[in-house]
Amino acid sequence: MQPDTRFHEERWLRVVAITAGSRTPGARFRVGQLRGRLRECGIDLLWKPAIVPKHPPQCKWARPLWLPAAVASRVPAVISSWAADVTLLLREMVSTLITLEPLTKPPRVLDVDDAIWLHRGGAFAKYLARHVHMVIAGNSYLADWFGRWNPNTVVLPTAVDTDRYRPSLRVEPGETSAVIGWSGTSGNFRYLYMVEPAIAEVLQARPTVRFRVVADRPPRFTAIPEDRLEFIRWTPENEVSSIQEMDIGIMPLEDSEWAKGKCSYKMLLYMACGLPVIVSPVGMNAEILAEDSVGLAANTLSEWVDAMEYLLDYPAKRRDFGNRGRKLVCARYSTAVIAPQLALYLRSVAR
Repeated sequence: MQPDTRFHEERWLRVVAITAGSRTPGARFRVGQLRGRLRECGIDLLWKPAIVPKHPPQCKWARPLWLPAAVASRVPAVISSWAADVTLLLREMVSTLITLEPLTKPPRVLDVDDAIWLHRGGAFAKYLARHVHMVIAGNSYLADWFGRWNPNTVVLPTAVDTDRYRPSLRVEPGETSAVIGWSGTSGNFRYLYMVEPAIAEVLQARPTVRFRVVADRPPRFTAIPEDRLEFIRWTPENEVSSIQEMDIGIMPLEDSEWAKGKCSYKMLLYMACGLPVIVSPVGMNAEILAEDSVGLAANTLSEWVDAMEYLLDYPAKRRDFGNRGRKLVCARYSTAVIAPQLALYLRSVAR
């Protein structure tokens, strides 16, 4: 199902979006950043991010206090939904549980960007899918699963603000003094550790190449020397420049159900900044690679080494991949393209 994205005059539609915290990637990029573009489409979106984290604290003694606080903190958002035309739920309100979702005002739309059904047997995910008017999935793998429980399921990728994420004007480095980089949350370090031996091998062979990690905390590498690692602590202020200053962006993944549910967002951010990418051809990563020549696929450690060395040796190929990637993101994944599609999906359930 693909919406007609031609703009036409309709009444203003008021939508309340209930999401995780305002700094969580899904909430920021699938809801928060689209508000301005949605307003251009006649959608007044009231964003209600969580104040209390939706995931339980690591300290077990705090969990009995956390759960009632997390649920209670969502009550104002639930009340706000009754003044709206549509309620947009970004996943479940409290991790793996059904809490106040049934009390929100219908029609409801569920937005999912992860394989959440893999937790606790998936009963909560099935319940949500069955009790909303539409499911918006971040990729086709997610849509296939949710489509079993709700036939009104559509695919809408996570949008990239291509006005912010754009190529820098810096001078391109020489063939060897380049920066290979990875950006993400520490919760995904396990994927990075999978290819650490390959990165270490490339760094050892090329003394002037550096490896950059942009995350909420430093990784704990065992094979990559500290003096070859650039760690940049993520902030909203440096999230763009820290990618723009890279020369190659990498996105390793394991071949698992959870990884197939990933929406390839770091890959899209690299591409928006004009970087060539090296990625594990898993799930949506493989689909994007098939759309155009934007980078290289790597499965084994030797393939990761070969891919990094190839792009280091051929700057012209880096530029070609980067230019193609930028054009692809602008054409298919930008906020200017995705927001009107989301607006029409929201209008379709309000009728």
